[in-house]
Amino acid sequence: MNEKTVEIGMLPKGARNKISDVPGVLVGHATIDTENHKTGVTVVLPPGKNPFTEKLVGASFVLNGFGKTQGLVQVEELGTIETPIALTNTLNVGIVHDALVEYMIHVCNLDGVRLTSVNPIVCECNDASLNDIQNRAVTKTHVFSAIENACADFEEGDVGCGKGTTCHGLKGGVGSASRVITIDGQIFTLGVLAQTNHGSMRDLRLNGEPVGERIFESLRDHKPDKGSCIMIVATDLPVTDRQLKRIIKRCAIGLVRPGSYLGHGSGDVFIGFSTANRILSDAPDISDTRILKESKLDLAFRACGEAAEEAVIKSMLNASSVSGFGGNTRASLKEFFL
Repeated sequence: MNEKTVEIGMLPKGARNKISDVPGVLVGHATIDTENHKTGVTVVLPPGKNPFTEKLVGASFVLNGFGKTQGLVQVEELGTIETPIALTNTLNVGIVHDALVEYMIHVCNLDGVRLTSVNPIVCECNDASLNDIQNRAVTKTHVFSAIENACADFEEGDVGCGKGTTCHGLKGGVGSASRVITIDGQIFTLGVLAQTNHGSMRDLRLNGEPVGERIFESLRDHKPDKGSCIMIVATDLPVTDRQLKRIIKRCAIGLVRPGSYLGHGSGDVFIGFSTANRILSDAPDISDTRILKESKLDLAFRACGEAAEEAVIKSMLNASSVSGFGGNTRASLKEFFL
């Protein structure tokens, strides 16, 4: 079994089946892969040269709050994002946040804008089972490298922020998927990127089948459903921040259908942005925007649920087995189906 044999949903996929199918969205990784460090950083770049002067409609939703994501308060209040979104490990959040501040100061200086306040969004999963997390190996240089190397056809699996993560007791990582929908004769795209570090092995389901039980019988390695899962949603649908929040809540489908029961120790955080309506710093006091009719959100809900589920599965099917800190090993899901 591979990602091509896992059929999820009924909506058509984008050309790459990644979040970067939304025009202008790029993703970059910096991976640290040594004997004791299995970690890194992944950055999602919104389109445009300067997200601070060309803010995008944004939203966040916390399904279970055992997490240390930075930047959600302002997103919740203002309904916009103004920086790239970075994902890393738990104890590196502050360093990555500092790097994004430095990056945005540089970008704004190039535009002649003096930056005195900015709201970087930094998300995290705890990769301490494979990574010497206390050493905080991710540096500013890694963040800048991830931004510089961002592209549309990015890697998935045990790369970047997903190098040391665990999903359903097996190797997790970074996964992404997209869906294309048509509303009023217009074509729109919605994509999801997931950093997976959650779930219990025995609960894992693929194509509706309880494959986790079979894998458990082979490995006899039962761990509780804990960890975290971060999901980033991008779309070119013309939606308000309130509508976007309704959409990204459906990322929960991508956790539940493969078998997660959202344990106490899981930080399940969803962040979304729309590229359709930009809030320009030099915009007039009153601006006109396009807004999707509320009753037409059903397709977006389905697209988000399907893409989120597939992103979780792809994070596992694209990951190799990894041995790391303390001699711990996480087997690849591919070992049981290829």
